[in-house]
Amino acid sequence: MCDGQLVLTFNGEIYNHAELRKELIQLGFANWQTDHSDTEVILKAYRAWGIDCVHRFRGMFAFALWDGAEKTLWLVRDRLGIKPLYYAEHSGRLLFASEIKALLQDPSLAREIDEEALFHYLTFLTTPAPMTLFAGIRKLPAGCRMRIDAHGGQQVERYWDAMTAAGEVDFIAPGERPEAVLQTLREAVRLRKLSDVDVGVFLSGGVDSSTNAALFSEGDSQPVRTFSIGYDADYESYPSELPFARQMASAVGAEHHERLLSVDDLLCFVPEMAYQQDEPIADPVCIPLYYVSKLARDSGVTVCQVGEGADELFFGYPQWHARLKMQRALNWPPLAAGGQWMMQRMGRTGGRPYEWLRRAASAQPLFWGGAEAFSEAGKQRLLSPDLRRRFAGHTSWDVLAPIRQRFLTSAGRNDHLNWMSYVDLNLRLPELLLMRVDKMSMATSLEARVPFLDHEFVSLVLSLPPADRMRGGVPKGLLKQAVRGIVPDQLIDRKKQGFGVPVHEWFFGALGEQVSRELAAFCDKTGLLDYAEIRRLSDLGAGVSLWPIYNLALWWRTFCSGDDAWQVG
Repeated sequence: MCDGQLVLTFNGEIYNHAELRKELIQLGFANWQTDHSDTEVILKAYRAWGIDCVHRFRGMFAFALWDGAEKTLWLVRDRLGIKPLYYAEHSGRLLFASEIKALLQDPSLAREIDEEALFHYLTFLTTPAPMTLFAGIRKLPAGCRMRIDAHGGQQVERYWDAMTAAGEVDFIAPGERPEAVLQTLREAVRLRKLSDVDVGVFLSGGVDSSTNAALFSEGDSQPVRTFSIGYDADYESYPSELPFARQMASAVGAEHHERLLSVDDLLCFVPEMAYQQDEPIADPVCIPLYYVSKLARDSGVTVCQVGEGADELFFGYPQWHARLKMQRALNWPPLAAGGQWMMQRMGRTGGRPYEWLRRAASAQPLFWGGAEAFSEAGKQRLLSPDLRRRFAGHTSWDVLAPIRQRFLTSAGRNDHLNWMSYVDLNLRLPELLLMRVDKMSMATSLEARVPFLDHEFVSLVLSLPPADRMRGGVPKGLLKQAVRGIVPDQLIDRKKQGFGVPVHEWFFGALGEQVSRELAAFCDKTGLLDYAEIRRLSDLGAGVSLWPIYNLALWWRTFCSGDDAWQVG
């Protein structure tokens, strides 16, 4: 959209655009070209407040704004990284887009692997910003904006930090906190209901999605439309959650839709999955996310609300609590160093226990994020000899160190639980969990909205003491207290079961031979990984841990191998 000397290209939604429009009109801004466009509101807001207008936006967004008068280009990504923004410098030009595939339309842009990004991908199941797995292609970190001047000079600055924003929230008395959480979340859901098209809710039957469904249905004369995915058998590694989803759908009188997936659906989607991801997102949940998005779109819904973010804010993951106990037990580096030395003497340096001791001995936090693939020692064994030499002495703490420094500066003290929330809000959520939602939903032309990551809600929750967010030592205790009465007790009190995939059974079944062939070809043609180590892991029954490498191999074949027969799209 163009407004005189301003040109804007924008992906996302500004949920408070109507309120901002009224404020801008009161300030004297006239000659509006539309009566309800949030894109036009961004342009007028920039004229009124400059680039700091971003602080007034409540939504998800990635945009590029050219200021012809200042000869300045701004690239901006929303606070929590719900929407991606990629860029590349090439042949004297700066390319930018919301998908890497768009950048690759330039045939002169090289399709090569960034080896440093690969090194960190093997830890985090995704590539941390600003890296991507493509050499020469970058992504803007969440909560950041980038200024490019007329001479091509670049400056990236962070305009929002979760802990800093939390420190600006007024004190809330303990007895008022459940109601404050509920009312702020209710407002976040209300804003995300506003749409010119049909809106629905992804429903798993867990607390997060059930809360979305309950709040979404409030005040509506028409039933909320809910969408759930199940599987064609009750697999041991992933029992069906459909009975819980049906219970919640019935409780709110929803128009409920379901689809059952089989291994054939997996095999059908795998080639397209790699293409739609843009870069590897090593979470098999991409599969059900794609199919639940397709279910919603085929049912006539264009926008759906999803539940990402609640676990990170309210400490909902059981493994977080196990890691916290271990952190407290190993909080004295000399003790950890002694344990590390003993394990070295016994030759037991390849597993997780050694990795925890190594981190504690180095005075690093044990928690590096809610999803980790390979330990540092395991990663070194997996790399080819050339890459082992290149990354000798390096660990993925290189990525986390600046995040840690920001945390210690903004939080003012080293609280282990707040660190867990903070690091996931800065890495795993924006680059793994939110990207799997964005890529898979957009692949079906569905827009996903995330009420739990409304920035005002995030600031409120992080302003509360960690022990209170986990009231009574119960994961998500405060959230559960806040929504009790609008979500059935049976759903609130049931054992947590994350949204998952029976990949264990599928991996060793119909997918097994395909995985072996794909990984052998990848190792042979790229020389990046050691196939002998991959075979060893497979022989040990650790095949599920090879999903990130399989995802990587599919991506390489799709984008980098030059195998036109494999190309999708």
